[in-house]
Amino acid sequence: MAKSKSLISPRLVLRTYDELHQYVRAFAQGHLNLLILTGNPGLGKSRELKDALGLDACVIEGSTTAFGMYLRLFEAADMPVLIDDVDSLHRDRDAVRLLKCLCQSDLVKTISWNLDARTLAKKNIPRQFQTTSKVAIIANDWRQLSVDIAALEDRGHRLDFDPDAAEVHRQVAGWFWDQEVFEFVGRWLPLIQRPSFRHYLGAAELKQAGLNWKESVLARCVSGKLLIVAQLKASGTYTTEEQRVQAFVAAGHGCRASYFNLARKLPPLVESPPLTLRGQPPESEKPLLGILDLLARRQGKLGHG
Repeated sequence: MAKSKSLISPRLVLRTYDELHQYVRAFAQGHLNLLILTGNPGLGKSRELKDALGLDACVIEGSTTAFGMYLRLFEAADMPVLIDDVDSLHRDRDAVRLLKCLCQSDLVKTISWNLDARTLAKKNIPRQFQTTSKVAIIANDWRQLSVDIAALEDRGHRLDFDPDAAEVHRQVAGWFWDQEVFEFVGRWLPLIQRPSFRHYLGAAELKQAGLNWKESVLARCVSGKLLIVAQLKASGTYTTEEQRVQAFVAAGHGCRASYFNLARKLPPLVESPPLTLRGQPPESEKPLLGILDLLARRQGKLGHG
């Protein structure tokens, strides 16, 4: 029996935040029926859409069931719908079929649920209703596992947001506040394979706690003995390459040749782009890794939403 051909998911790759803003604005203004936005975590995808939609939107995030989604869609009929980080969504056949109805290209869509009739009756919710809601789906991982998902994607626009480290660095300047952390990350941009706002936030949290934040930044980029060499180069304790070599050898990491072989694998340090930070330090009592929403609100005020 011949194997079925794998389904290919057509998508447009966005490389800049300006491009992302254009699509987000188009959705918020009601021009796009369905927007599926994928990309690595920590890039601000969710906040871009939440800021653009404001409070007049139905946000479904975290864990949910198809039936739970039906209830939420009825309560928020005609409002834009943002489905964010619902990891199992593309594996739930009932949820995908529900979304296929919701994302029909017709202006008015009819949504039905023919199960749990007793529960619906108790909640005074009909088994069928009409809505004009448009839908945005955000996911770090989205797989086309069935023809139903292919049909869902065909109703809208599939975008993959994939900015490089320099682009993320420029975006961070719009809301970040710690110049030392910002410039340190900037010097090591060539090492960063998966850029994220959390590089900056995590370093700022460790710095505030008096911990080795520079080591943390580098550990997000490299590992093993290459990390050790990077840490030696980043340390203010050593002013010459010879001092770094001696420290490497004395610590038992290898010989001189090993140090230089590893050093050649590191890209040269770059000057951090001359950007002026526009953010203000958060209140000291707020845990930094829990302030993404706070930063996003500031970002919106600065005109980034």
